[in-house]
Amino acid sequence: MSATYLGDVVGRLRAGMADAVLSFPLTAFDAEGALDREAFRTHIRAQVAASPGALFACCGTGEFFSLAEDEYETLVGIAVEESGGLPVVAGAGYGWAQASRFIAAAGRAGADAILLMPPYLVETPQAGLVEHVKAIAARTSLPLIVYQRAQVKISVASVAGLAGIPNVIGVKDGHSDLDQLQRLRLAAPEEWLFFNGAATAEMQARAYRGIGVPAYSSAVHAFAPEISKAFFRALHDGDEARVDELLAAFYVPLVELRDKGVGYAVSLVKAAARLRGASVGPVRAPLSDLPPAHLAELDALLTRGLALVGATR
Repeated sequence: MSATYLGDVVGRLRAGMADAVLSFPLTAFDAEGALDREAFRTHIRAQVAASPGALFACCGTGEFFSLAEDEYETLVGIAVEESGGLPVVAGAGYGWAQASRFIAAAGRAGADAILLMPPYLVETPQAGLVEHVKAIAARTSLPLIVYQRAQVKISVASVAGLAGIPNVIGVKDGHSDLDQLQRLRLAAPEEWLFFNGAATAEMQARAYRGIGVPAYSSAVHAFAPEISKAFFRALHDGDEARVDELLAAFYVPLVELRDKGVGYAVSLVKAAARLRGASVGPVRAPLSDLPPAHLAELDALLTRGLALVGATR
């Protein structure tokens, strides 16, 4: 893939990240847990209609970890078909061999770039991490965004090794260690993209913006783009009172509810989408759906959040 193509993808992503949040769509399953293609297509259309900066299909919120390769290729293809010209970034992970197979499928489906999630299970020394990315990059020409979270934390010394890989174009951060992220950003090539990928990223969005990383992913966009967009606009416009209002009344209680269950970073988001009438179905094992008490809390919180931005159920 040419430098011109890489530059075009980076430019499109940069423009989208400056103007809107990044959408991480849910993957729709039916009641038996089988892939529901048409429900997924409907969900993607709704996400695109809300004008995000880009679509990140089959990532963590999209339950990448539970998808077979053929399901994954189908889903990425649908996202591309329905993208309306938005950049489509597909998630991929596990070891380099498995990741490379998924990335090949994403390429066949027309994805613009890859979000490279951490390797499965193992702790990764820095030299091994760089070699892992090199092994994947050698097998694809698609641009790669490296996701640092969980056991993966990129050192400043490793930036040079990653920067030497032509199709690495940036970093998504899930650690919220702003000292470390600031050092990475200053050491990285100027053209690299950086964005806030913390769980419920709005909670840290002010702080990330303060170190020059204003772009962020929004799980809330998957079920309440009205709230997500209102927060983004308030933050972008410097309306601190509105940001505080949305944080106190919606985002903080949402995080408190999210922290009541393991895997709720996905299960809660999917439950909220169902409460709004989206046919996204249940989560797949090893995740589990919310119990009735937590679902009732979420229902009340969703009603309050939508009322805050003048939206209805």
